[in-house]
Amino acid sequence: MASEARPASATALETALTRHAGIETPLICGPMYPCSNPELVGAVSLVGGLGVFQPISLTYVHGHDYRDGIRLMRELAGGRPIGMNALIETSSQRYMDKMIRWVDVAIEEGVRFFITSLGNPRWVCEKAHAVGGVVYHDVTESKWAQKGLDGGVDGLIAVNNRAGGHAGGKSVRELYEELAVFDVPIVCAGGVGSEERFVEALEVGYAGVQMGTRFIATTECNSAAPYKQAIVDAGEADIVLSERITGVPVSVIRTPYIERMGLEAGAFARWMLRGRRRKHWMRILYAAKSLWQLKHASLDEAGDKDYWQAGKSVAGVTGIESAREIVRRFAAAAREARAA
Repeated sequence: MASEARPASATALETALTRHAGIETPLICGPMYPCSNPELVGAVSLVGGLGVFQPISLTYVHGHDYRDGIRLMRELAGGRPIGMNALIETSSQRYMDKMIRWVDVAIEEGVRFFITSLGNPRWVCEKAHAVGGVVYHDVTESKWAQKGLDGGVDGLIAVNNRAGGHAGGKSVRELYEELAVFDVPIVCAGGVGSEERFVEALEVGYAGVQMGTRFIATTECNSAAPYKQAIVDAGEADIVLSERITGVPVSVIRTPYIERMGLEAGAFARWMLRGRRRKHWMRILYAAKSLWQLKHASLDEAGDKDYWQAGKSVAGVTGIESAREIVRRFAAAAREARAA
């Protein structure tokens, strides 16, 4: 296992995650396409959480030069740690070459915490461990956890059935119990939108929590006001799974657009995705289309493009507020619970 980052402060809610990441509060602002803008990432890290950036969001959605964007986030974070998300699926060599370069630049700029998604994380682990960094891997069940650990990861991001984006199939507690046998730090991802849920996850045994949806409805997030308000207004029953974005179920807010489009992939798409060779091309087509659609929907202030990803944590989101205050409030609640 890689060496740990600088220790968290004496007043921190210390867990394996805070020790690995060098942060004070075991709370990650999860990497989100298209919502991870530098101001949001920096704000969460500045007050002791961990903001994690998503390279395509940084460059394609928010228009930053990659290296300059990392430097901006580190400046906004006051020099505190930030993390990087590496989507390491291998359907395109051109994409993989770009991801390798992105990881290298992140390391050059001082990033030491990585979250890997899809694919084999071994090459990311080798690069991160060589500079004293750590790697956590997104998983939805034990078989993916084992593959990630075989690749050298230091911890797991446990994506449950309440998550936004590509949700898992198991509950918060069920997934923890399944993954606890691996004896590595586990972070809860999905369904946490309130202090109470945050405290509950830590009491279950998680080393920390990763939140996405809650951080979209913040003043630091650059997403459009209608998107943020839709999160505030939505309840759990308004979150549905759509196959129309990537070909596999993705959690979105039920809106008039989603109703018109339908939730299931079309017959042609299903046929393409069933073929071992054909599915590669279908996924490329889906990716190109969804990147454009989600980008423009997230930035559309008119609210006409109501194509919005969110998880069931919308139930705990009652208003648009500062990400900094969210981290502070959640930390205070956890400290109070720990002291009780």
